[in-house]
Formats: sequence, C-alpha cells, structure tokens
Amino acid sequence: MLGVTAIRKTNKCSGGIEEELLLEHELGVLKEIMESKTKYRRVIQAAIAQWVKDFQVGLIKIQTVDDLKKLIEIDLELQKDDL
Repeated sequence: MLGVTAIRKTNKCSGGIEEELLLEHELGVLKEIMESKTKYRRVIQAAIAQWVKDFQVGLIKIQTVDDLKKLIEIDLELQKDDL
C-alpha cells in the first residue's frame, strides 16, 4: 500500500509541474499574440493616417472609401481583445 501512495504523490507532483509548464507556455503564446496585435495595430494606424493624408490632398477619390473602411474594421477587430 505504501508504494501506491508514493506513486500517487509522485503523479500529483509531476502533474502539477506539467500543468505549470503548460500554463507558462500558454502565457508565452498569449504574450506573443498580444505583441503581434500591437505591431499590426501600428501598421494599420499608419495606413489610416496615410489614407487620410492622400485623401486630403486629392490623391484618393471618394470611390476608394472601402479601403479605409477595411482598415478601420481590421483595427477594431484587433482591439476587441483589449477590453
């Protein structure tokens, strides 16, 4: 009986370590995703700013507003997880 108890304790301990490693890995992945989203948002925001500048100087006509709409939608989608 003593051997079974020792095995159960070992399994519980190694299970805890495995769970901790899994959590650390998941946190690392989530951190990378958040960093990527931050980079993508910077790119999107720069593209929106450039679109507005081009529109203001007449390089973009009203028929291309769909591009701005798509940029804004992407930006909003990236912000959803920030709430």
